[in-house]
Amino acid sequence: MTHLAAYDRELRTDAEVTHALSVAAHGPLRLAVFPGGRGFVSYADLDGFDPRGIETLVDVALAHFVNLSGIDSIEWKTRGHDRAPGLGPALESRGFVPEEVESVMIGEAALLAQPVDLPSDVELRRARTDAEVFAMEEMQGRVFGDPRWRVRVETTLQRIREDDSVELWTAVAGGRVVSAGRLEPVAGTSFAGLWGGATLTEWRGRGIYRALTAQRARSALALGKSYLQSDCTEFSRPILERAGLVKVSTTTPYVWTRSPD
Repeated sequence: MTHLAAYDRELRTDAEVTHALSVAAHGPLRLAVFPGGRGFVSYADLDGFDPRGIETLVDVALAHFVNLSGIDSIEWKTRGHDRAPGLGPALESRGFVPEEVESVMIGEAALLAQPVDLPSDVELRRARTDAEVFAMEEMQGRVFGDPRWRVRVETTLQRIREDDSVELWTAVAGGRVVSAGRLEPVAGTSFAGLWGGATLTEWRGRGIYRALTAQRARSALALGKSYLQSDCTEFSRPILERAGLVKVSTTTPYVWTRSPD
């Protein structure tokens, strides 16, 4: 089985909505509600649907979420390798806005779990305490230019309290977090996700992020996972490629936002 075939078979539909508050099915679609008033549309493929049939699916999904109280936004996550004629125009004509195209990256955990030399003053640590999570989120907020990073602290803490298989890894120098990333094993699959990777500008180019990736690969293997997967921007793609992941497709989120009353 190719990496892309494994991705389609294991990481779409049910795996994407595991942590949803509720899920409804309509034909190939899974219509999920996540905390924060987020609707999300997942499916394995849309093979067999012509443009008119796809328009009908979009209309059904949109009506489903619009009629639910508390839903402020809907994400329809498209994939570049899907056969879905007319999907983009159907979404845009109904108010969905395409966000940045991301690369779907996959690597074999056993190949990624290689020793990587770190600068002598850098140590890899798993973040577990409130203070460690706060420091990690603060650093990532600065790297991503996200002024709302404090909001994520409690969300992240709640997530690791509920699911102890989620691992937060940091690189620390002089008591300061200089790089970080999450490992999220996907239950019932051979995959674990790599998410939230960030490194302070002045610490880039020293192999720190590759070392964090290798550490997460070792953890994934210990958890019985064979593959690592990540969606990344064009900026991050070369970094993940140097760490050993390969691009197998693209994904473009289309987002609908409810207009204020």
